[in-house]
Amino acid sequence: MEDAGQKLKRVRERLGLKYRDVEEASQRLAARHGNDEFAIALSRLSDIENKGTLPSLYRLYSLCVIYRIEITEVLAWYGLPLASMASDIARMDLERTHEVAVNLSDGILQLPVSLDPGFDASRTTHLTRAIQRWGVMPLMLFSHLDLKSLRYGYIGSADYTMYPLLQPGSLVVLDEGKKRIASGMWSHESERPIYFLEHRDRYLCAWCTLKEGTLIVQPHPASGVDPEVFSYPEEIEVVGQVIGIATLLDPARRRR
Repeated sequence: MEDAGQKLKRVRERLGLKYRDVEEASQRLAARHGNDEFAIALSRLSDIENKGTLPSLYRLYSLCVIYRIEITEVLAWYGLPLASMASDIARMDLERTHEVAVNLSDGILQLPVSLDPGFDASRTTHLTRAIQRWGVMPLMLFSHLDLKSLRYGYIGSADYTMYPLLQPGSLVVLDEGKKRIASGMWSHESERPIYFLEHRDRYLCAWCTLKEGTLIVQPHPASGVDPEVFSYPEEIEVVGQVIGIATLLDPARRRR
């Protein structure tokens, strides 16, 4: 099985480039950016291709530019599974609620591409049993969802502010265009807007009430968490409104 260095060598040879060609091209790139780290000496390129030497980030960038290949592909050759980054993040618990700065327009997504012909979408179903075939699709195909206009937050593994409506460890989708605190009567708690908030040293996610420059952060009554009061907008900022939730109903996360 070819290692990353051998794959880079094959790309170079396919382009008809000699070691000297790569060295000179990398030197021009280094001069353009005013940084010698982009330059790749003959001996270093030989070590990368034949001895498994790991290139620095700068040299890796140079090789990708010279060879006209995607840096994400080369990183995968070196064992960095960028397509799994989002799922890996979801498995890493952090106690504090925070934003998730991951570009979901890159990478791939596993989706069911073939369902049982007898599948009835109007009925509650064991969906896994109805899936006949799974496929891998690039997330770029979902560009119509306008993912770039949305932000994402993660509810900390120790954050029970909106429990049981929001489980610790949930991933929430935020709409930054909805920052105005709504007021009114709601017939059910699920209808009341939930807001993602940024304080100077932490993030919060809860219901909110705004009265004369005072923002009251209101936890779910069943959470046992006390409300907090802030001067608005001096002390706290509304990042956006929660418009989507992804969560696992994990019994281990239930509040004791």
